[in-house]
Amino acid sequence: MAIDGTSSLTGSTGSTASAATSSSGTTLANNFETFLTLLTTQLKNQNPLDPLDTNQFTQQLVQFAGVEQQLKTNDTLGSILTATQTSSADTAVGMVGKTIVADGSDATLTDGKGTWTITAPEDDVAATIQIRDSDGDLVATRTATFAKGENDYTWDGVTDDGSLTNSSAYSITVTGKNAAGAGVTMSTDVTGVVDGVDFSTGTVLLTMGDLSISLGDVKKVTTPTSGS
Repeated sequence: MAIDGTSSLTGSTGSTASAATSSSGTTLANNFETFLTLLTTQLKNQNPLDPLDTNQFTQQLVQFAGVEQQLKTNDTLGSILTATQTSSADTAVGMVGKTIVADGSDATLTDGKGTWTITAPEDDVAATIQIRDSDGDLVATRTATFAKGENDYTWDGVTDDGSLTNSSAYSITVTGKNAAGAGVTMSTDVTGVVDGVDFSTGTVLLTMGDLSISLGDVKKVTTPTSGS
């Protein structure tokens, strides 16, 4: 129901983790080799009448083995993390140019209009829609009636004083009442076309104008139809 209101960073991260694990492994190997050399030398030169107590050496051997196993585990986990990051980056890049529906109340205007998906829990929900700018100031209040399920809602960018908006990012708050006058919970999703991918924070984020959206918040991906 439509209602009108009027991969390089991933590689760098993976390389850093791999380099750190490799360095730790090299240090451990060098220390272990030195330890074995020292142990062998002391055993060869021990006094038969006063043999060395090997309990301490045995404990250190066990500790070295434990650390070595942990490093191998870390290396495996690092490889899995790198593969996951690469997969996320590839998925995000593949969404550029696609229309997505994502959890959230913020949206950027396209051609002067803002679009959201509003979900109602039942039919005939009378809703009050408040739209705020990036400073949190209320710029428009609208009313609408929604059917059960997902409803497309478009704001025409006209504020309550009749002027056109001069900003690009807005948030929406929706409160609703059912036919009996009882309050109901409404959910909002942002709808728009992905225009880029941001890797600068170390987390893969989709961008739609000034908005940044986590991959985990994406609910639906579609290819825009010709001429849309």
